[in-house]
Amino acid sequence: MTDAPTEPAAAELTLRPLGFEHLAAVLDLGHRVYDTDAMPYTGWSLSAVAGHLDAPDPACLVLLDGDRVAGFVLGSLSFEQRADWGYLEWIAVDPGYQGRGVASRLVKECCARLEAAGAVCVVTDVERRNTASAELMRRNGFAEEATVSLFVRPLADAPAAGAGRAREASAPRRHLTRAAAERVR
Repeated sequence: MTDAPTEPAAAELTLRPLGFEHLAAVLDLGHRVYDTDAMPYTGWSLSAVAGHLDAPDPACLVLLDGDRVAGFVLGSLSFEQRADWGYLEWIAVDPGYQGRGVASRLVKECCARLEAAGAVCVVTDVERRNTASAELMRRNGFAEEATVSLFVRPLADAPAAGAGRAREASAPRRHLTRAAAERVR
């Protein structure tokens, strides 16, 4: 009896800078992994992700299993008004590769590249209910420094809060992070 093939560990995957050829897979993976209804800015548009391709410091990476994107990370040099802070903006790992060190490898490499580019620290944000991501960040040297709450005020003519959560999976998603929205202005 032969053993079923297993997905490779992170060390066996190929690390590459994010390229045009990865855009569709990165967007697809991000939208499969994140619930954008829970936290609207966890989804990205094509232009927001593609904008990282022009970044001078390559902190946007993919881990590949052949041609398949096992995981990705988008990082940038500058956070809000701090040009000396790096920002780990978005990370996702294909569920078939989770638990194999893929996310930690991406976090470590992104942070190393941001440091080499001049960052004195790296910040990221994690939705409060995303305990797996919070633990990933803690394991990789991040500490919770501030808590920010997203307040939502439904408008008079708008559906009640949460009513849009049942939208079709095929509906287009047009969500940007604050940093991404600033880049495409």
